[in-house]
Amino acid sequence: MLGRLDDYFRNQETALKLRGHRQEILGSNIANADTPNYKARDIDFKAAFEAARTGGATKPLQATHARHLQPAGVVDLFAPALKYRNEQQPSVDGNTVDMNTEMKEFTDNAIRYQAAVTFMTRRIESMKTALTGQ
Repeated sequence: MLGRLDDYFRNQETALKLRGHRQEILGSNIANADTPNYKARDIDFKAAFEAARTGGATKPLQATHARHLQPAGVVDLFAPALKYRNEQQPSVDGNTVDMNTEMKEFTDNAIRYQAAVTFMTRRIESMKTALTGQ
């Protein structure tokens, strides 16, 4: 029973974790808008979500002995490949942060995060209603 509940919420949990991580990256870009030679970074959310969902980006644990076991299907959600943004307009100091792009992406990600939270809340409420009948 508990395994089914875990499976029921796994996609939403993964999306929330990745959206939260992406929000930190975008916030870092905004905070470093005036830092010389700072390169704006981001993740490919769709690819990272798909890798986390299918277990395609598994990262093996460090083993000190050949007989150490590795867990199956473990994905490090906070290690999606960071990519650098292409500059829209060259900067004299080498900074590639475009505030319009960063603010747009930050806002879009925040709205999608809130939508995922709302969707998960509704799923929990519907399960609670099914269990209690109220």
